[in-house]
Amino acid sequence: MNPIDTAALDTLFIKARTANGFLDKPVPEDLLRRVYEIAALGPTSMNTQPTRYVFLNTKEARERLLPAMLPGNLDKTRSAPVTVIVATDTKFYEYMPKVWHREGAKENFEANAALASATATRNGTLGGAYFMIAARALGLDCGPMSGFDIAKVDAEFFPDGRWKTNFLINLGYGDDSLLFKRNPRLAFDEACRVL
Repeated sequence: MNPIDTAALDTLFIKARTANGFLDKPVPEDLLRRVYEIAALGPTSMNTQPTRYVFLNTKEARERLLPAMLPGNLDKTRSAPVTVIVATDTKFYEYMPKVWHREGAKENFEANAALASATATRNGTLGGAYFMIAARALGLDCGPMSGFDIAKVDAEFFPDGRWKTNFLINLGYGDDSLLFKRNPRLAFDEACRVL
């Protein structure tokens, strides 16, 4: 693997910011599909791929979400052309015969609820992170959020209980005039240990 160039690093991390508002510009479905196709290539343990995405691509779909939002996230969600519910499939293991090269993985997860839950949570969150990086790589801005009532979102969008909401991402073309000043990051010595 070769390191990516500075411009790519700027797009993905250094100059990228959390979008707090969006331009009135739609995100075409073929671009959402491309973001997913790239994000799906990110590694997960045993290739479990438990992340699921629900694209609220219309005003009517986003209106269903608003009763679950905390007040500080209402306006930015209303302005977003797309809000993505990043969810986790609690029965991801049903796909293991398709996505894993050894027999028995499905049965192993089915027989161990704690292992299946931990694997789904950890790798489902990874999938959401990969999605944001892929979206940024394709020119979209992201506003990830956890300020909402998960139970209300699950009841509205996943009443059968198989998929569980993890977090939300407002997605589109950010309005730079609404960006906050970048908050400080922890220094290496505050966040890391080298043993």
